[in-house]
Amino acid sequence: MEKALYDNYVNILKHELIPALGCTEPIAIAYASAKARQVLGEMPDRIEMNLSGNIIKNVKGVTVPNSGGLRGMEVAAVLGVVGGNADAALEVLESVKPEDIEETKKLVAAGICTCELAEGVANLYVEAKVYKGEHSAEVTILDHHTNIVKIVKDGKVELERKSEDENTDAGMDKSKLTLKDIIDFANEVKIEDVKEVLGRQLQMNRTIAQEGLDNTWGAQVGKTLLASRGNDVITRACARAAAGSDARMAGCSLPVVINSGSGNQGITVSMPVLTYAEEWNISEDKLYRALCVSNLVSVHIKYYIGSLSAFCGAVSAGCGSGAAIAYMYGASYDQIGQTIINTLGNVGGIVCDGAKSSCAAKIASSVNAAILGFQMAIEGKGFQNGEGIVLEDVEQTIKSMGHVGRVGMAGTDIDILNIMIGKIDVNA
Repeated sequence: MEKALYDNYVNILKHELIPALGCTEPIAIAYASAKARQVLGEMPDRIEMNLSGNIIKNVKGVTVPNSGGLRGMEVAAVLGVVGGNADAALEVLESVKPEDIEETKKLVAAGICTCELAEGVANLYVEAKVYKGEHSAEVTILDHHTNIVKIVKDGKVELERKSEDENTDAGMDKSKLTLKDIIDFANEVKIEDVKEVLGRQLQMNRTIAQEGLDNTWGAQVGKTLLASRGNDVITRACARAAAGSDARMAGCSLPVVINSGSGNQGITVSMPVLTYAEEWNISEDKLYRALCVSNLVSVHIKYYIGSLSAFCGAVSAGCGSGAAIAYMYGASYDQIGQTIINTLGNVGGIVCDGAKSSCAAKIASSVNAAILGFQMAIEGKGFQNGEGIVLEDVEQTIKSMGHVGRVGMAGTDIDILNIMIGKIDVNA
Protein backbone atom coordinates (compact mmCIF):
# COMPACT_ATOMS: atom_id res chain seq x y z
CA MET A 1 0.00 0.00 0.00
CA GLU A 2 1.29 3.45 -0.92
CA LYS A 3 2.44 5.52 2.05
CA ALA A 4 0.04 8.39 1.31
CA LEU A 5 -2.95 6.04 1.34
CA TYR A 6 -1.64 4.23 4.42
CA ASP A 7 -1.23 7.53 6.29
CA ASN A 8 -4.71 8.59 5.17
CA TYR A 9 -6.25 5.47 6.72
CA VAL A 10 -4.30 5.91 9.97
CA ASN A 11 -5.43 9.54 10.15
CA ILE A 12 -9.07 8.56 9.61
CA LEU A 13 -8.89 6.16 12.55
CA LYS A 14 -7.21 8.71 14.80
CA HIS A 15 -9.69 11.42 13.83
CA GLU A 16 -12.85 9.30 14.09
CA LEU A 17 -12.10 7.19 17.16
CA ILE A 18 -12.20 9.76 19.94
CA PRO A 19 -13.81 9.62 23.40
CA ALA A 20 -17.22 11.16 24.02
CA LEU A 21 -19.33 11.41 27.14
CA GLY A 22 -22.95 10.52 26.38
CA CYS A 23 -25.02 10.93 23.22
CA THR A 24 -23.10 13.20 20.86
CA GLU A 25 -26.02 15.46 19.88
CA PRO A 26 -26.76 16.86 23.37
CA ILE A 27 -23.00 16.99 23.85
CA ALA A 28 -22.68 19.14 20.70
CA ILE A 29 -25.25 21.53 22.18
CA ALA A 30 -23.41 21.62 25.52
CA TYR A 31 -20.08 22.12 23.77
CA ALA A 32 -21.39 25.05 21.71
CA SER A 33 -22.97 26.74 24.73
CA ALA A 34 -19.89 26.16 26.91
CA LYS A 35 -17.67 27.61 24.20
CA ALA A 36 -19.99 30.61 23.83
CA ARG A 37 -19.77 31.30 27.57
CA GLN A 38 -15.97 30.95 27.38
CA VAL A 39 -15.90 33.55 24.60
CA LEU A 40 -18.30 35.83 26.52
CA GLY A 41 -16.10 35.57 29.59
CA GLU A 42 -18.89 35.59 32.17
CA MET A 43 -22.10 33.84 33.13
CA PRO A 44 -24.84 34.90 30.68
CA ASP A 45 -28.35 35.88 31.70
CA ARG A 46 -29.87 34.68 28.42
CA ILE A 47 -29.15 31.76 26.05
CA GLU A 48 -30.54 31.26 22.54
CA MET A 49 -30.03 27.99 20.66
CA ASN A 50 -30.83 27.52 16.96
CA LEU A 51 -30.72 23.85 16.00
CA SER A 52 -31.17 21.72 12.91
CA GLY A 53 -34.03 19.24 12.83
CA ASN A 54 -31.71 16.26 13.18
CA ILE A 55 -30.12 17.72 16.30
CA ILE A 56 -33.56 18.26 17.82
CA LYS A 57 -34.57 14.72 16.81
CA ASN A 58 -31.55 13.18 18.50
CA VAL A 59 -31.81 15.19 21.72
CA LYS A 60 -35.55 15.09 22.40
CA GLY A 61 -35.71 11.58 23.86
CA VAL A 62 -32.26 11.02 25.34
CA THR A 63 -30.92 11.68 28.82
CA VAL A 64 -28.25 14.37 28.97
CA PRO A 65 -25.09 12.80 30.46
CA ASN A 66 -24.00 13.87 33.94
CA SER A 67 -27.30 15.73 34.38
CA GLY A 68 -28.83 13.62 37.12
CA GLY A 69 -31.32 12.09 34.69
CA LEU A 70 -32.52 15.34 33.05
CA ARG A 71 -33.57 15.50 29.41
CA GLY A 72 -33.99 18.15 26.77
CA MET A 73 -32.22 20.68 24.60
CA GLU A 74 -32.49 23.43 27.21
CA VAL A 75 -30.89 21.20 29.83
CA ALA A 76 -27.94 20.40 27.53
CA ALA A 77 -27.40 24.07 26.69
CA VAL A 78 -27.70 25.39 30.24
CA LEU A 79 -25.60 22.61 31.76
CA GLY A 80 -22.87 23.37 29.22
CA VAL A 81 -22.89 27.01 30.29
CA VAL A 82 -23.06 26.31 34.02
CA GLY A 83 -20.67 23.38 34.43
CA GLY A 84 -19.18 22.57 31.04
CA ASN A 85 -15.50 22.63 30.12
CA ALA A 86 -15.26 23.91 26.54
CA ASP A 87 -11.65 22.73 26.26
CA ALA A 88 -12.77 19.09 26.72
CA ALA A 89 -14.78 19.01 23.45
CA LEU A 90 -16.92 15.84 23.40
CA GLU A 91 -16.18 15.30 27.10
CA VAL A 92 -17.45 18.81 27.89
CA LEU A 93 -19.77 17.61 30.67
CA GLU A 94 -17.30 15.31 32.42
CA SER A 95 -16.47 18.00 34.99
CA VAL A 96 -20.10 18.73 35.99
CA LYS A 97 -20.69 18.81 39.76
CA PRO A 98 -23.94 18.18 41.71
CA GLU A 99 -24.32 21.89 42.41
CA ASP A 100 -24.12 22.56 38.65
CA ILE A 101 -27.08 20.23 38.10
CA GLU A 102 -29.14 22.01 40.75
CA GLU A 103 -28.29 25.40 39.25
CA THR A 104 -29.24 24.09 35.80
CA LYS A 105 -32.66 22.98 37.07
CA LYS A 106 -33.31 26.47 38.47
CA LEU A 107 -32.17 28.29 35.33
CA VAL A 108 -34.14 26.03 32.99
CA ALA A 109 -37.25 26.52 35.10
CA ALA A 110 -36.66 30.28 35.02
CA GLY A 111 -36.62 30.21 31.21
CA ILE A 112 -33.06 31.44 30.70
CA CYS A 113 -32.75 29.35 27.53
CA THR A 114 -34.81 29.18 24.34
CA CYS A 115 -34.34 26.59 21.57
CA GLU A 116 -35.60 27.07 18.03
CA LEU A 117 -35.61 25.03 14.82
CA ALA A 118 -33.15 26.48 12.31
CA GLU A 119 -34.55 26.30 8.77
CA GLY A 120 -32.51 25.74 5.62
CA VAL A 121 -29.33 24.58 7.37
CA ALA A 122 -27.18 21.44 7.27
CA ASN A 123 -28.39 18.28 9.02
CA LEU A 124 -25.89 18.87 11.81
CA TYR A 125 -26.12 22.51 12.84
CA VAL A 126 -25.85 24.09 16.29
CA GLU A 127 -25.82 27.84 16.92
CA ALA A 128 -25.39 29.05 20.50
CA LYS A 129 -25.90 32.71 21.41
CA VAL A 130 -25.32 33.98 24.95
CA TYR A 131 -25.97 37.45 26.35
CA LYS A 132 -24.97 39.42 29.44
CA GLY A 133 -26.18 43.01 29.48
CA GLU A 134 -24.79 44.71 26.39
CA HIS A 135 -22.31 41.94 25.70
CA SER A 136 -22.86 38.81 23.59
CA ALA A 137 -21.08 35.82 22.09
CA GLU A 138 -22.04 33.40 19.35
CA VAL A 139 -20.66 29.97 18.38
CA THR A 140 -21.72 27.90 15.36
CA ILE A 141 -21.02 24.18 14.84
CA LEU A 142 -21.54 22.67 11.37
CA ASP A 143 -21.44 19.15 9.86
CA HIS A 144 -19.39 17.56 12.67
CA HIS A 145 -20.07 17.59 16.40
CA THR A 146 -17.02 19.67 17.37
CA ASN A 147 -16.48 21.52 14.10
CA ILE A 148 -16.75 25.18 15.13
CA VAL A 149 -16.99 27.26 11.96
CA LYS A 150 -17.86 30.65 13.44
CA ILE A 151 -17.19 32.62 16.64
CA VAL A 152 -18.54 36.13 17.18
CA LYS A 153 -18.04 38.37 20.24
CA ASP A 154 -19.97 41.63 20.66
CA GLY A 155 -20.78 41.61 16.95
CA LYS A 156 -17.15 41.15 15.86
CA VAL A 157 -16.27 37.96 13.97
CA GLU A 158 -13.29 36.28 15.66
CA LEU A 159 -13.34 33.05 13.62
CA GLU A 160 -15.00 32.04 10.37
CA ARG A 161 -14.11 29.12 8.18
CA LYS A 162 -15.63 26.62 5.81
CA SER A 163 -16.71 23.21 7.09
CA GLU A 164 -14.46 21.50 4.55
CA ASP A 165 -11.43 22.61 6.56
CA GLU A 166 -12.18 19.83 9.06
CA ASN A 167 -11.04 17.06 6.73
CA THR A 168 -8.08 19.04 5.38
CA ASP A 169 -6.85 19.88 8.87
CA ALA A 170 -7.05 16.23 9.87
CA GLY A 171 -4.99 15.14 6.86
CA MET A 172 -7.56 12.63 5.66
CA ASP A 173 -9.79 11.91 2.68
CA LYS A 174 -12.68 9.51 3.29
CA SER A 175 -13.53 9.43 -0.41
CA LYS A 176 -10.46 7.21 -0.93
CA LEU A 177 -11.88 4.41 1.24
CA THR A 178 -12.63 1.13 -0.55
CA LEU A 179 -13.20 -2.32 0.88
CA LYS A 180 -10.20 -3.74 -1.00
CA ASP A 181 -7.86 -1.08 0.37
CA ILE A 182 -9.36 -1.42 3.86
CA ILE A 183 -8.51 -5.13 3.86
CA ASP A 184 -5.02 -4.44 2.46
CA PHE A 185 -4.50 -1.82 5.16
CA ALA A 186 -5.67 -4.22 7.90
CA ASN A 187 -3.22 -6.85 6.63
CA GLU A 188 -0.28 -4.46 6.40
CA VAL A 189 -0.80 -1.97 9.23
CA LYS A 190 1.92 -1.66 11.85
CA ILE A 191 0.05 -2.38 15.06
CA GLU A 192 1.95 0.32 16.93
CA ASP A 193 0.40 2.91 14.58
CA VAL A 194 -3.15 2.05 15.69
CA LYS A 195 -2.81 0.25 19.02
CA GLU A 196 -3.36 3.30 21.21
CA VAL A 197 -6.57 4.43 19.52
CA LEU A 198 -8.00 0.91 19.12
CA GLY A 199 -6.94 -0.15 22.61
CA ARG A 200 -8.77 2.86 24.05
CA GLN A 201 -11.86 1.92 22.04
CA LEU A 202 -11.83 -1.61 23.42
CA GLN A 203 -11.27 -0.50 27.01
CA MET A 204 -13.91 2.23 27.15
CA ASN A 205 -16.58 0.48 25.12
CA ARG A 206 -16.13 -2.84 26.94
CA THR A 207 -16.60 -1.00 30.25
CA ILE A 208 -19.86 0.71 29.30
CA ALA A 209 -21.20 -2.49 27.70
CA GLN A 210 -20.57 -4.37 30.94
CA GLU A 211 -22.22 -1.56 32.89
CA GLY A 212 -25.30 -1.98 30.72
CA LEU A 213 -25.36 -5.72 31.40
CA ASP A 214 -24.74 -5.38 35.14
CA ASN A 215 -27.28 -2.68 35.97
CA THR A 216 -30.76 -1.48 34.99
CA TRP A 217 -30.24 1.11 32.26
CA GLY A 218 -32.80 2.14 29.68
CA ALA A 219 -35.01 -0.53 28.17
CA GLN A 220 -32.47 -3.23 29.17
CA VAL A 221 -32.30 -4.72 25.68
CA GLY A 222 -28.90 -6.32 26.31
CA LYS A 223 -30.00 -7.93 29.58
CA THR A 224 -33.24 -9.13 27.97
CA LEU A 225 -31.38 -10.82 25.13
CA LEU A 226 -29.17 -12.80 27.50
CA ALA A 227 -32.08 -13.68 29.79
CA SER A 228 -34.34 -14.89 26.99
CA ARG A 229 -32.07 -16.29 24.29
CA GLY A 230 -29.23 -18.06 26.05
CA ASN A 231 -25.51 -17.40 26.03
CA ASP A 232 -24.27 -18.41 22.58
CA VAL A 233 -21.77 -16.18 20.81
CA ILE A 234 -24.37 -14.57 18.52
CA THR A 235 -26.56 -13.57 21.46
CA ARG A 236 -23.57 -12.31 23.43
CA ALA A 237 -22.36 -10.23 20.50
CA CYS A 238 -25.78 -8.61 20.06
CA ALA A 239 -26.36 -8.20 23.80
CA ARG A 240 -22.99 -6.60 24.52
CA ALA A 241 -23.43 -3.99 21.83
CA ALA A 242 -27.03 -3.31 22.85
CA ALA A 243 -26.15 -3.03 26.54
CA GLY A 244 -23.59 -0.31 25.87
CA SER A 245 -26.35 1.67 24.16
CA ASP A 246 -28.80 0.89 26.98
CA ALA A 247 -26.46 2.61 29.41
CA ARG A 248 -25.43 5.42 27.11
CA MET A 249 -28.94 6.46 26.05
CA ALA A 250 -30.05 6.48 29.69
CA GLY A 251 -27.37 9.00 30.67
CA CYS A 252 -24.56 6.79 31.99
CA SER A 253 -21.55 8.98 32.73
CA LEU A 254 -19.00 6.52 31.33
CA PRO A 255 -17.26 7.70 28.13
CA VAL A 256 -17.24 5.77 24.87
CA VAL A 257 -15.01 5.90 21.80
CA ILE A 258 -17.13 6.97 18.87
CA ASN A 259 -17.22 6.09 15.17
CA SER A 260 -18.62 8.47 12.54
CA GLY A 261 -19.54 10.92 15.28
CA SER A 262 -21.65 8.39 17.19
CA GLY A 263 -21.03 6.51 20.41
CA ASN A 264 -23.65 3.94 19.52
CA GLN A 265 -21.82 3.26 16.27
CA GLY A 266 -18.52 3.09 18.14
CA ILE A 267 -19.93 0.44 20.45
CA THR A 268 -21.46 -1.48 17.53
CA VAL A 269 -18.21 -1.69 15.54
CA SER A 270 -16.23 -2.93 18.53
CA MET A 271 -18.17 -5.12 20.97
CA PRO A 272 -19.34 -7.83 18.55
CA VAL A 273 -15.81 -8.07 17.13
CA LEU A 274 -14.32 -8.44 20.61
CA THR A 275 -16.92 -11.06 21.52
CA TYR A 276 -16.11 -13.21 18.50
CA ALA A 277 -12.36 -12.73 19.05
CA GLU A 278 -12.76 -14.09 22.57
CA GLU A 279 -14.92 -16.99 21.37
CA TRP A 280 -12.44 -17.97 18.66
CA ASN A 281 -9.26 -17.28 20.71
CA ILE A 282 -8.10 -14.70 18.18
CA SER A 283 -4.72 -13.13 18.88
CA GLU A 284 -4.49 -9.50 19.96
CA ASP A 285 -2.68 -8.69 16.71
CA LYS A 286 -5.50 -10.16 14.62
CA LEU A 287 -8.14 -8.44 16.77
CA TYR A 288 -6.60 -5.03 16.14
CA ARG A 289 -6.45 -5.74 12.42
CA ALA A 290 -10.12 -6.77 12.48
CA LEU A 291 -11.01 -3.57 14.34
CA CYS A 292 -9.34 -1.63 11.52
CA VAL A 293 -11.76 -3.39 9.17
CA SER A 294 -14.86 -2.77 11.28
CA ASN A 295 -14.13 0.89 11.95
CA LEU A 296 -13.11 1.79 8.41
CA VAL A 297 -15.98 -0.11 6.76
CA SER A 298 -18.43 1.78 8.96
CA VAL A 299 -16.82 5.14 8.10
CA HIS A 300 -16.81 4.14 4.41
CA ILE A 301 -20.55 3.45 4.34
CA LYS A 302 -21.42 6.49 6.46
CA TYR A 303 -19.42 8.75 4.14
CA TYR A 304 -22.06 8.30 1.43
CA ILE A 305 -24.99 8.72 3.83
CA GLY A 306 -23.87 11.88 5.64
CA SER A 307 -23.53 12.92 9.26
CA LEU A 308 -27.19 12.75 10.29
CA SER A 309 -30.13 11.41 8.31
CA ALA A 310 -33.19 9.16 8.52
CA PHE A 311 -30.89 6.18 7.96
CA CYS A 312 -30.02 4.39 11.21
CA GLY A 313 -26.24 4.44 11.73
CA ALA A 314 -26.40 1.13 13.58
CA VAL A 315 -26.74 -0.51 10.15
CA SER A 316 -23.48 0.89 8.76
CA ALA A 317 -21.75 0.01 12.04
CA GLY A 318 -23.28 -3.47 11.97
CA CYS A 319 -21.86 -3.92 8.47
CA GLY A 320 -18.45 -3.03 9.89
CA SER A 321 -18.74 -5.65 12.62
CA GLY A 322 -19.92 -8.30 10.18
CA ALA A 323 -17.02 -7.55 7.84
CA ALA A 324 -14.53 -7.75 10.73
CA ILE A 325 -15.96 -11.05 11.98
CA ALA A 326 -15.65 -12.43 8.45
CA TYR A 327 -12.07 -11.12 8.32
CA MET A 328 -11.14 -12.89 11.57
CA TYR A 329 -12.72 -16.07 10.22
CA GLY A 330 -10.37 -15.95 7.24
CA ALA A 331 -12.96 -15.00 4.64
CA SER A 332 -11.94 -13.85 1.18
CA TYR A 333 -12.46 -10.34 -0.17
CA ASP A 334 -15.54 -11.54 -2.05
CA GLN A 335 -17.00 -13.14 1.08
CA ILE A 336 -16.40 -10.02 3.16
CA GLY A 337 -18.01 -7.92 0.44
CA GLN A 338 -20.97 -10.29 0.29
CA THR A 339 -21.35 -10.01 4.06
CA ILE A 340 -21.82 -6.25 3.67
CA ILE A 341 -24.19 -6.68 0.73
CA ASN A 342 -26.27 -9.23 2.63
CA THR A 343 -26.53 -6.92 5.63
CA LEU A 344 -27.57 -3.87 3.62
CA GLY A 345 -30.03 -5.95 1.61
CA ASN A 346 -31.64 -7.05 4.87
CA VAL A 347 -31.79 -4.13 7.34
CA GLY A 348 -30.87 -1.14 5.15
CA GLY A 349 -34.31 0.33 5.73
CA ILE A 350 -34.12 0.86 9.50
CA VAL A 351 -34.96 4.50 10.16
CA CYS A 352 -33.42 6.87 12.68
CA ASP A 353 -36.15 8.47 14.77
CA GLY A 354 -33.82 10.07 17.25
CA ALA A 355 -31.52 8.96 20.03
CA LYS A 356 -33.36 7.07 22.77
CA SER A 357 -33.69 3.67 24.40
CA SER A 358 -34.81 1.86 21.23
CA CYS A 359 -31.39 2.52 19.66
CA ALA A 360 -30.19 -0.50 21.64
CA ALA A 361 -32.75 -2.72 19.95
CA LYS A 362 -31.80 -1.40 16.50
CA ILE A 363 -28.17 -2.17 17.29
CA ALA A 364 -29.07 -5.73 18.27
CA SER A 365 -31.06 -6.17 15.05
CA SER A 366 -28.24 -4.77 12.91
CA VAL A 367 -25.56 -6.93 14.53
CA ASN A 368 -27.77 -10.01 14.20
CA ALA A 369 -28.34 -9.21 10.51
CA ALA A 370 -24.61 -8.74 9.97
CA ILE A 371 -23.82 -12.11 11.53
CA LEU A 372 -26.49 -13.74 9.36
CA GLY A 373 -24.97 -11.95 6.36
CA PHE A 374 -21.56 -13.38 7.27
CA GLN A 375 -22.92 -16.90 7.72
CA MET A 376 -24.68 -16.74 4.35
CA ALA A 377 -21.57 -15.41 2.61
CA ILE A 378 -19.38 -18.20 4.00
CA GLU A 379 -21.82 -20.72 2.55
CA GLY A 380 -21.79 -18.99 -0.83
CA LYS A 381 -25.25 -17.52 -0.43
CA GLY A 382 -26.33 -13.94 -0.80
CA PHE A 383 -28.44 -11.24 -2.39
CA GLN A 384 -27.67 -10.54 -6.03
CA ASN A 385 -27.40 -7.63 -8.46
CA GLY A 386 -30.82 -6.20 -9.27
CA GLU A 387 -32.49 -7.37 -6.09
CA GLY A 388 -33.72 -4.09 -4.66
CA ILE A 389 -30.90 -1.69 -3.84
CA VAL A 390 -28.25 -4.40 -4.34
CA LEU A 391 -26.05 -3.61 -7.35
CA GLU A 392 -23.22 -5.41 -9.14
CA ASP A 393 -20.62 -5.30 -6.36
CA VAL A 394 -20.07 -4.16 -2.79
CA GLU A 395 -18.84 -0.66 -3.67
CA GLN A 396 -21.84 0.07 -5.90
CA THR A 397 -24.20 -1.34 -3.28
CA ILE A 398 -22.67 0.90 -0.62
CA LYS A 399 -23.15 3.93 -2.89
CA SER A 400 -26.70 2.81 -3.66
CA MET A 401 -27.57 2.60 0.02
CA GLY A 402 -25.85 5.92 0.59
CA HIS A 403 -28.03 7.60 -2.02
CA VAL A 404 -31.17 6.18 -0.44
CA GLY A 405 -30.09 7.37 3.01
CA ARG A 406 -28.87 10.81 1.94
CA VAL A 407 -31.33 11.71 -0.84
CA GLY A 408 -34.19 9.25 -0.89
CA MET A 409 -34.90 9.48 2.84
CA ALA A 410 -34.68 13.28 3.09
CA GLY A 411 -38.48 13.60 3.09
CA THR A 412 -38.76 10.75 5.57
CA ASP A 413 -36.41 12.61 7.89
CA ILE A 414 -38.65 15.69 7.84
CA ASP A 415 -41.79 13.64 8.48
CA ILE A 416 -40.16 11.83 11.42
CA LEU A 417 -39.18 15.17 12.99
CA ASN A 418 -42.64 16.65 12.44
CA ILE A 419 -44.28 13.62 14.06
CA MET A 420 -41.92 13.91 17.02
CA ILE A 421 -42.67 17.59 17.61
CA GLY A 422 -46.41 17.22 17.01
CA LYS A 423 -46.68 19.00 13.66
CA ILE A 424 -48.25 15.98 11.93
CA ASP A 425 -51.57 14.47 12.94
CA VAL A 426 -51.11 10.79 12.18
CA ASN A 427 -54.89 10.30 12.43
CA ALA A 428 -55.64 12.79 9.65
